Amino acid sequence: MNVVNVMNGMSERTAMSAKTAKTAKTATSIITLTAALMGTLACGGASTPPAAGSGSAQPAAAQAAAGPLTIDVARVVQQPLDVPLSLPGELTPYQSVAIYARVPGFVKTVRVDRGSIVKEGDVLATLDAPELVAQRAEAQSKLQAAEAQLASAQAKADADRGTYDRLKAASATPGVVAGNEVTVAGKLAEASANQVTAGRQQVEAARQAANAIRDMEAYLRVTAPFSGVVTERQVHPGALVGPTAGGATPMLRVVDQHRLRLVVPVPEAYTAEMARGTEIPFTVAAFPGQKWSGTIARVARAVDVTTRTMAVELDVANADGRLSPGTFCQVRWPVRRTAPSLFVPSGSVASTTDRTFVIRVRGGKAEWVDVKTGLTTGPLVEVFGDLKAGDEIARRGTDEVRPGTEVKPRETKPAA
Repeated sequence: MNVVNVMNGMSERTAMSAKTAKTAKTATSIITLTAALMGTLACGGASTPPAAGSGSAQPAAAQAAAGPLTIDVARVVQQPLDVPLSLPGELTPYQSVAIYARVPGFVKTVRVDRGSIVKEGDVLATLDAPELVAQRAEAQSKLQAAEAQLASAQAKADADRGTYDRLKAASATPGVVAGNEVTVAGKLAEASANQVTAGRQQVEAARQAANAIRDMEAYLRVTAPFSGVVTERQVHPGALVGPTAGGATPMLRVVDQHRLRLVVPVPEAYTAEMARGTEIPFTVAAFPGQKWSGTIARVARAVDVTTRTMAVELDVANADGRLSPGTFCQVRWPVRRTAPSLFVPSGSVASTTDRTFVIRVRGGKAEWVDVKTGLTTGPLVEVFGDLKAGDEIARRGTDEVRPGTEVKPRETKPAA
């Protein structure tokens, strides 16, 4: 019994010892993990950004230690601007006329067709108007009647003048002719002379009327107003034609293709330097590799508010007729300035959302200079701003170099 009790007591002590050891091991692990966590927090605290004021001092000190920023610079150059632009243009005929019938009538013949080459005065078509024949006969009859009346009035006037002259001569002898008879004879002679004058005017009026009919008959022959080519034909023999409003279809259309107008819509920004007589080259798609030229002849002197362009006309000689009216052209339009312009490398211009600028180096510091860009010629771009020839500017424009930054310029090959 005692042995049993002793054995039970030993078992209980062994179990308690094992439990105590396990508890101690667990506590040791917790202590180890806590120590590790504290070490981690300590390390994290060391990497926490310093308070305001202390952080800005370190980059400034680093920059001061590193010295000024070295940048590549170029110089602003001044040179004349002469840049050709490619502008669209259209060839139009120097003269173009739609031909209508001057008098009502039927088309009798049409001697030309589309593409016919004509000379000034050539007959293009003839008309038939029978009523003009009757009108001419009537006018001729009226003219003859007026001439007959004039002859009768002239004979009466001559007789009355003779009677008056004889009575006046006889009245020189007293008592031969009464004075009243002489006065009456004079009045009759004067009236007869007035009738002759009126008869002559009637004859002239009848003659003009007859001439007008004759001129109207001349309109039955439709002729070319100038030398050129027929581009449209809208009538055939038997068609009824006549003078109508401008909206009616013309009989024919004739254009002068020996000299053409090249109409170029020039943007308003490039209209300042346009001199009459300047020769301008151009090309057409129908003749690849060939060049033509025209001279500035007429300038509109007004900007089209819709397209913001100004129409400029060039005279183009086309004696061989190779160029056709209506042809689309590419014009090499020269852009020039009255004074030399300032140029900088294209990469020197930087842009932000609210400004376009270049970085100028002055006194070892960077400053932003606002500019406006113009035309580009090769590697250079035209600029307008508070710059002058010879100024040092950063070859690469960027907003990373802030105004006031100390810089050390390193000049490379000058822009040319």
